[in-house]
Amino acid sequence: MFCNQCEQTRSGIGCTDVGVCGKDPDMQSLQEILIYGVKGMAAYANHARRLGKSDEAVSAFIEEALFATLTNVNFDLESLLDLVLECGRMNVRVMELLDQGHSEKFGTPTPTTVYEGTKAGPGILVSGHDMVDLYDLLVQSAGQGVNVYTHGEMLPAHSYPKLREFPHLAGHFGGAWQNQAWDFPRFTGPILGTTNCITIPPDTYKDRLFTTRVTAVPGGNKIKGNDFSEVIAMAKKLEPLPEDKVKESTIGFHHSVILGLADKVVEAVKAGEIKRFYVIGGCDGAELGRNYYTKLARQSPHESVILTLGCGKYRIRDYDYGTVAGLPRLLDMGQCNDAYGAVQVAMGLAKAFNCGVNDLPLSIVLSWFEQKAVAVLLSLLALGVKGIRLGPVPPAFITPNVFKILQEKFDLKLIESEPPSELVQLSA
Repeated sequence: MFCNQCEQTRSGIGCTDVGVCGKDPDMQSLQEILIYGVKGMAAYANHARRLGKSDEAVSAFIEEALFATLTNVNFDLESLLDLVLECGRMNVRVMELLDQGHSEKFGTPTPTTVYEGTKAGPGILVSGHDMVDLYDLLVQSAGQGVNVYTHGEMLPAHSYPKLREFPHLAGHFGGAWQNQAWDFPRFTGPILGTTNCITIPPDTYKDRLFTTRVTAVPGGNKIKGNDFSEVIAMAKKLEPLPEDKVKESTIGFHHSVILGLADKVVEAVKAGEIKRFYVIGGCDGAELGRNYYTKLARQSPHESVILTLGCGKYRIRDYDYGTVAGLPRLLDMGQCNDAYGAVQVAMGLAKAFNCGVNDLPLSIVLSWFEQKAVAVLLSLLALGVKGIRLGPVPPAFITPNVFKILQEKFDLKLIESEPPSELVQLSA
């Protein structure tokens, strides 16, 4: 196929197979940001739709955004940047719908203590992000003598009252998604992968791995609907798990919970007990340099509160940060899509202090990995949040010139090898 914009055939040079023009690297960069942002937003929108929540304006934007990435359609950097930011604004709406859908179906999250480890008996491990799959599995496995455990980004399930009603939601097992190669072989029961963040399984457990709908891996068992009888039957046949309690943790600091304490937080800030807020989390990976987030959290001053979300929480949660002003210093807000909640908290505090979000003593440091992280970052930028630190490496599809534009408009920064003094030291 010949591309008029690149003036060359699609041979892998210049114009890519997805219709993104490579003649102007900055144009290609913005088009790729838009495509990745739309892909991430579509993942959240799919979750929301499964909960009965959708918005025609979101669907229309997805069509318009993808249309804008065709060759011979949009050659203007400024208009493309506007579309990129509009993707962020639309993703805020999608995360709002998802937040509403979860709360309406499963109850508003509340702080709860989670058992981590295993209990004696057969078990099923659920990984990914989809709470509807977890709910269906819990309904179908009720009274069958099989425990159900969460893994990775499913940890927040324990904060929903209607999921906690199932006594066989026994606890949480393992850590972040990238540790599944170590976690899954140690779990003797079947494993259910509900969304992305599932890697190609080795022979040690691929016959025990089930996936749902679009999620699929070579050698795994694919479930197209919501009938989990095969998973439950396998759990009964396989070797039971031992009694092995690792620890307990507290999660469930939904934005409604934190904003419900707004008066107390404001009083603590005015009294000098709380002097800074951090948002440390995001989409984690296994690359070198991600220990930066651990260092930052542990070096954060005692007079501070840390909000965390996404699988990036696993970099900082295995540490006792103590309390400040009667509150836990580390507040786990949930999955990566709960970045909406962090925004609501920031906006609520700004309103309480009668200032802008960027005037708050707030530092946002996000780990970066995949398409949903793109959508979340664009949402924060679209809301005008400035000074975000991102890492551990710059996204490969953002050119130096486009990154410079984002730096100038939003003071976007890359993380350093060590947390700078301005992040971990309080002003006099």
